[in-house]
Amino acid sequence: MSNLAIVFIALGVALLLLLAYAATRPDEFRVERRARIAAPAPQVWPLISELRAFNRWNPYERKDPLIKGAYSGAASGVGSRYDWDSREVGSGSLEITGQQLGRAVQMKLDFVKPFEAHNQAEFALEPTPDGATEVRWTMHGPANFMSKLMGVFIDMDRMVGRDFEDGLQNLRHLAEGRP
Repeated sequence: MSNLAIVFIALGVALLLLLAYAATRPDEFRVERRARIAAPAPQVWPLISELRAFNRWNPYERKDPLIKGAYSGAASGVGSRYDWDSREVGSGSLEITGQQLGRAVQMKLDFVKPFEAHNQAEFALEPTPDGATEVRWTMHGPANFMSKLMGVFIDMDRMVGRDFEDGLQNLRHLAEGRP
């Protein structure tokens, strides 16, 4: 057997092992970050329950000043929708699908580009005894085989988590009235 044949066989075995490992990864993903904001929940609530206000601190909106966005549906609350198209952050839509007044907002997040994905996001507000608010931002969804394979090389929790941390920092500054 030639050296070239051995190399191809070794590469084939390595590829099969990689694909088999990727197949064992979880079928769902979850990213969650929290932040304490020195403002009462009623002051934070409008910044997450209304998509125009949400986009004032949304880290993805800030990544592309040329993003093209369009609002539709209800002005706020359930049925409120935002569609975007961007060279930097892709294209997709965000729709408020549920809310518990003053406490939580659930959203459907659909990506079209750079890859198709259908996820759920939630913001939960928890008032603290000292008058502040703990905000929890969660995103979860199915992990298809391609995302499992990408997950072998890219830590999605770390990558998306950084954006969530930036967004929560933006929200903190806005809610606390800081520049």
